[in-house]
Amino acid sequence: MRISVICVGRVKEQYLRDAIAEYSKRLGRYCKLDIVEVADEKTPEHASDGLERQIKAKEGERIAKHIRDDAFVIALAIEGKQLTSEQLAAKINDLGLPSHIQLIIGGSLGLDPAILKRADYLLSFSKMTFPHQLMRVILLEQIYRAYKINAGEPYHK
Repeated sequence: MRISVICVGRVKEQYLRDAIAEYSKRLGRYCKLDIVEVADEKTPEHASDGLERQIKAKEGERIAKHIRDDAFVIALAIEGKQLTSEQLAAKINDLGLPSHIQLIIGGSLGLDPAILKRADYLLSFSKMTFPHQLMRVILLEQIYRAYKINAGEPYHK
């Protein structure tokens, strides 16, 4: 199975880059993983609603260039469905081989409505908001956990 994580912005903090590298390495046993970073837009303090829509649209255009027609697209969105780790594992397992799953993490303002509409599935990790850079680590950890669950291998709870 191929897993692509499409995300807005670069990870600046070394400790987060280290965690991303560790989970990427661990996932190499189970799938072909690639992480695609698209440029983020600068968002000024107190940006108007119109400017925020423009920023999300620009970031959305960059994301859309990487979405493949043959992929199952999962967008991370606060309004998405919340799953347990076991349910996420089942979702990944149900998609089967030789699927290509693309998971999309938006920028600090979230995802453009066009990307949400294109997604095959909206996934929420919580009603809380997380920094998008940290979300990359959390997502990779949960994908790794899903593969461990599906393989019947032990993993800490």
